Amino acid sequence: MARDAKTETRIIAGLDIGTTKVSCAIGRFENGQLDIIGVGNASNTGMRHGVVVNIDTTSDAIKKAKDEAELMAGVRVEGVWLAVGGQHIQSFASGGMVAVRHKEVQQEDIDRVIEAAKAVAIPQDRQVLHVLPQDFRIDGQLGIYDPIGMAGVRLEASVFIVTGSTSVIQNAIKCTLRAGLRVDGLVLTQLASAMAVLSQDEKNLGVTVVDIGGGTCDMITFLQGSVIHTGLLPVGGQNFTHDVAIGLKTTQNHGETLKRKYGCALPEMVSEDEAIEVESVGGRKPRTLMRRDLCEVVEARAEETLELIHHALDEKGLLTKLGSGVVLTGGGSLLHGLVEMGDFVLDVPVRRGWPEKVGGLVDVVRQPSCSTVVGVLLYGLSQNKEAGTEVKVADWTKRMKNLLGM
Repeated sequence: MARDAKTETRIIAGLDIGTTKVSCAIGRFENGQLDIIGVGNASNTGMRHGVVVNIDTTSDAIKKAKDEAELMAGVRVEGVWLAVGGQHIQSFASGGMVAVRHKEVQQEDIDRVIEAAKAVAIPQDRQVLHVLPQDFRIDGQLGIYDPIGMAGVRLEASVFIVTGSTSVIQNAIKCTLRAGLRVDGLVLTQLASAMAVLSQDEKNLGVTVVDIGGGTCDMITFLQGSVIHTGLLPVGGQNFTHDVAIGLKTTQNHGETLKRKYGCALPEMVSEDEAIEVESVGGRKPRTLMRRDLCEVVEARAEETLELIHHALDEKGLLTKLGSGVVLTGGGSLLHGLVEMGDFVLDVPVRRGWPEKVGGLVDVVRQPSCSTVVGVLLYGLSQNKEAGTEVKVADWTKRMKNLLGM
């Protein structure tokens, strides 16, 4: 993060390495307002379900996205905050207890009790990404969210710990370093998305954010302002595109175009008489099909995806806790009719979410596909003063550079 000494303007960059594309955003933070000043996107085929499978391809995509964002912003960035997600992510609840040193709870007591809650056995091939406080108890009194200044003898904390595979995260950092960028910090993909699209009221009442990306649906649930669950489903926009290509006997690229332009999860929302032109494969002539044929293909996959989300939430007993329902975000949530189908399948209120808390290039980023990368910027700003996290990642980056001979 760069800082202008005269005006105390801070420049921050965020990076989201997705299954189908890499997004880079550059923001200027000034007078309490984050303005997006540059955004870059590049297609990516070097990832599978959040895991790097081709370092060179992914590095090239990161560099293209970074260059585009820098050109738009008119500034150069050396470091980024990096979104991390995928099937390797695991999370669990933990707790800790300490004695209050000075009869009243102070910040040092909170720091100590969170450290105590972190003191759990974690396999050597995994690392802690986040330790998210849920609530505190003082001398057995429950439901305290801000204990500073309260009198007591014993302080307890409940925390939610998110861990990831060290090797998977190292590979993502390695790709970022090869693209000429330092990693200033890490953030869970769905946590970043939630920061961009949720209000505090939604977090308090209970809400699940489902970030529908190209290869996965990343899920995170809040209740009473705290994270209580994270999860992932290995389905995404690519599955819809593949179904369209197979069902309509066309290419993957044209299937993606048809899905975006004409796709609808509810065929009854489409006119029975509307026709579309579909490219054929193998040099054959294009064909004319009814748009409803396309929508029926999309409908089956949309219903299956929402049923999987419903099952995942129901299995954890979360559906009854979602006072604010479900928020769909990510590029896959743009499918027409998906929110309306979600209301019916999930049986809770469903809305589409996009970044609302930023200024600057709002016309560019106010769309669901930008939720994660904008959320990364918001998270990076919120954590800027927590030097411990930054030092840890910076040391790690230094070690990676040594390994790479950079």
